[in-house]
Parts: sequence; structure tokens; C-alpha cells
Amino acid sequence: MQLLRTLCQIHAPSGNEVKMKEFLLNYVQEHQGTWKTKPQLIHGEGFQDCLLLVFGQPRTVIFAHMDSIGFMVRYGKQLIKIGGPVAETGYTLVGEDRQGKIACTLVADEEERELSYDFAREIERGTELVFQCDFRETEETVQSCYLDNRLGVWNVLQVAETLEDGIIAFGCWEETGGGSVGYLAKYIHETFGVTQALISDITWVTEGVQAGQGVAISLRDSLIPRRSFVQKIIRLAQEANIPHQVEVENAGGSDGKELHYGNIPWDWCFIGAPEDHVHSPDELVHKSDIYAMVSLYKLLMQKL
Repeated sequence: MQLLRTLCQIHAPSGNEVKMKEFLLNYVQEHQGTWKTKPQLIHGEGFQDCLLLVFGQPRTVIFAHMDSIGFMVRYGKQLIKIGGPVAETGYTLVGEDRQGKIACTLVADEEERELSYDFAREIERGTELVFQCDFRETEETVQSCYLDNRLGVWNVLQVAETLEDGIIAFGCWEETGGGSVGYLAKYIHETFGVTQALISDITWVTEGVQAGQGVAISLRDSLIPRRSFVQKIIRLAQEANIPHQVEVENAGGSDGKELHYGNIPWDWCFIGAPEDHVHSPDELVHKSDIYAMVSLYKLLMQKL
């Protein structure tokens, strides 16, 4: 879990994922020598802060978004949300501006529906602030800010170790509505002919999806992927006896939205461990669900 702890501490709110991309580039270059297949790295001009790892002769791509939720300083002491973070008075927010490092306190005025910060000085406008990372691990669980989606990123790095054929796509802006998967999907389809996608992201604990009961395979959120593709995934999970749960919701979304609304015939499915205390500093995930997630992704990248 040390790698996951490190990922959760990297400053990469939506729109400023560059530190995460740099970390991943260094990580891949340092570890790919021990992987079963050495990937082609695609990034730079035309890809903004995204990163593609291409292994062998790909049939399927895994999308994992690098960004997190957070807050941005407006004017004076005002804060506005980046994505949909839980905002409660007393949370510690951290960041950095030209005057130095910042560790301030979030102040939520519920009556006025306004957010602000408590700090010894005024923070430069446009500065991003994120939850202070307090990574907690027990025998059964991990708890931290930004398991969504640093756990999805961690998952694909485990898959990369044995992956022979496939693509791993690290994208940006998911927490604020997408923005990169559209052009990544176009490039991947035109260059490699791939039209199958898995979304490595984290879902919610609900009345029907419980912690410790397996990785969630989503039949639908606000969108409905093609049933035959999802049923094939469920069947493969059943045959391999990988603990899993079928998720059926009427709201929510992921990088699958950009695939769904595009003009390329993508088959896609959201597969992720369920977490509690979503979008807070205390996101909680069961380790058995994490390991089931890795096992299922490894299987699917072989079988699909």
C-alpha cells in the first residue's frame, strides 16, 4: 500500500494533473524493466497532460483519471469547489502559492452557502487547495482522501506488471466533467482500432453495493452501456470465481460518458471497488474489494 499512499499525496486537482503525470512517467520508466511487456509511452504535444501506455497488440483500453476534487481560491478568502468535494468546517486544506506552502482551515457557512478559508495571510487567487492526506491502513481497509481515483490509478499499475496486449490511458478533468477522454478515444481508435474500454474508477457503497463483498461491475449509472458487453464481463467474473457485485444506479457518471456520447462505437464498462465517505478526506475502501478489482482487470485484459 506504500505506492497508494504516495499517489494519494500528489497534488493533482482537475486541470493541474502535471505532477501526477510526471510521477507516473518516472514510475513506468523505473519499473518497466521488470514488467512482462515493455510499453510504448505516448504523451506530449497533442496529449496535454495525459499519458498512454501501449502494450503489444491491444484489443482493450483501460481509462483511469489522474485528477482529484478540491477547491480554488476566488477573491479575498472565498473558495469555490473543483468538482464535488464534501465541504465541512474544520477540514485542513493544503497547497502552495508564490509566497509559500499553505495549510489552512476550511470554513463552510451553510446559511449563506459560501466557502472560505482561515489562514494567517491572504492566499493568491487561483491557488488550488486539496484535502490534507491522512492515510490510514488496517488489516481490512485503507482510508484516505483521493482514493477516488488514485486507487484506480494504482489498480492499472498492478495490471501493467503482467499485461501483454492492451492500452492504459491516464486522463484528466474527470471530476469536472471530462475533457480528455474524447480525444484520447479518437486517437486510440484511429491508431490501434480498439473499441473496447474498461473504466478503472471507484464507485460508492450503497444499499445494494456493500464494502467487502467484491468489486462492483456497473450495469448502469446515469448511462446504460451495451448489455451484451457487460454481461460478458459478469460471466467471466463468475467463471473465475472473482468476488463481484452488480451495480444498478440511476445517477452518476465517469469517463464512460465521453465514450458513450462520442461517434465511435465503443463498448465500455465501469468496474471499481466501492468506497464509503465519498469525496471527503476519509474515503474508505475494503482491501478485499481492491484485490478483487485487480484480479478482474487482469483477467479481462486477457480474455476480452
